[in-house]
Amino acid sequence: MHRYTLRSSVQVPLPKMDTLSLDLDAALARRTSLRKPAVKPAPALRHIWVVTGPAGCGKSSVASYLAQSLDLPYIEGDDYHPPENVKKMSDGIPLTDEDRWGWLDTLRQKASDELESGAMGCVVTCSALKRRYRDFIRQVGQAEIGIVVRFVYLRADVELLIQRVKARQGHFMKDDMVRSQFIALEEPDSSEPDVVSVDVSESLMEVQKNALREIKARMCE
Repeated sequence: MHRYTLRSSVQVPLPKMDTLSLDLDAALARRTSLRKPAVKPAPALRHIWVVTGPAGCGKSSVASYLAQSLDLPYIEGDDYHPPENVKKMSDGIPLTDEDRWGWLDTLRQKASDELESGAMGCVVTCSALKRRYRDFIRQVGQAEIGIVVRFVYLRADVELLIQRVKARQGHFMKDDMVRSQFIALEEPDSSEPDVVSVDVSESLMEVQKNALREIKARMCE
């Protein structure tokens, strides 16, 4: 008869309860972290800066300075008036809303084209005398993709602007048109927080520097 010897099974020590708890907590933490949605970085802001104000306030001089300082494309609004608008203004006839809508739409499209081509923003000159004109331009903004429209309103009294327009050479805008623009003007107020107001009674250099400083202060807002 064969004899069999029963060997005792190897005793494997069980893990302590506090170790199991730590392992379970770690596993839960890993699973929870995997469920968290990735946080998308906010899109970089791209600004369309619209330099506004009546004739003679210095829109072109200020806007070209801002565009050069910020390394942005510059759109001169006067270049996009249709011939019939230019003729009316040359003859001293104020433009109507109907005259302006197509022009405003062209400027809005030009600004969009610059951003679609890869520009980080642009500077546009446009009188934008009335609130509804500014609201129309605002429609090109798209907050969800970081496109922001803001205005630089160049503020001055009518007599100063008449003097400046009289001194111009070769421009279609005549000094008698300044008064008609002031009649049509709806100055921005606190209900338009996207408007930067800059006084233009100082020297051109001071006005340019003041406008640039105001813009830089708002570029990250």
